Amino acid sequence: MSTHDLSTLVPGFDHEALGSQAVFRAALHALAHPGRPIDMPMCAAAPQSGHMAAAVLLLGLLDADNRLWLSASLAHSDAAGWLRFHTGCSLVSNPQEADFCWCAQGDTWPALATLAQGSDDWPERSATCVLEVDRLLADGSGWSLQGPGIQGTQRLLVKGLPADFGAQWQHNHRLFPRGVDVLLATATQIAGLPRTTQLVPAKEV
Repeated sequence: MSTHDLSTLVPGFDHEALGSQAVFRAALHALAHPGRPIDMPMCAAAPQSGHMAAAVLLLGLLDADNRLWLSASLAHSDAAGWLRFHTGCSLVSNPQEADFCWCAQGDTWPALATLAQGSDDWPERSATCVLEVDRLLADGSGWSLQGPGIQGTQRLLVKGLPADFGAQWQHNHRLFPRGVDVLLATATQIAGLPRTTQLVPAKEV
């Protein structure tokens, strides 16, 4: 990172320990209760690029052992240097090599099936994908979600995903215990989609 990059770098968490703990709890809560919109603690000075909830989420999850892939608008933005500096993560150009992927809204996203899937013996070696979206609403007109962490069904309306995401997710779910975990992120909220979650589009309910 150049001297110029350092001169424009914004700080990370307002309080390192408390901030990272708050974000980690929010991420765990989102994955433990799939499809439930969770307010992201805004406890950091986030970069200008990307949704703030996504940036703060990755600030709390990444460390020096993680490889991060960024979509096109993020790869050469202030967000790339910010996360690399504050977390020590490695940036990779091939999404298949990544432990985490951050996909900005409006960018082309890699298909879930092309990301690291883990194995039956080592399912935790799969990728986690943070996907930016417009809105998350616990709305009756959205998806019907079922699986661990959900009592009965959870409804979730998502604005801003590719039209084929539902089909990709159904394939991903069938791979269990392999497969990708997804965290959807607006500017202020996240919602978890662990691979254990079954997703039924509204028109099929």
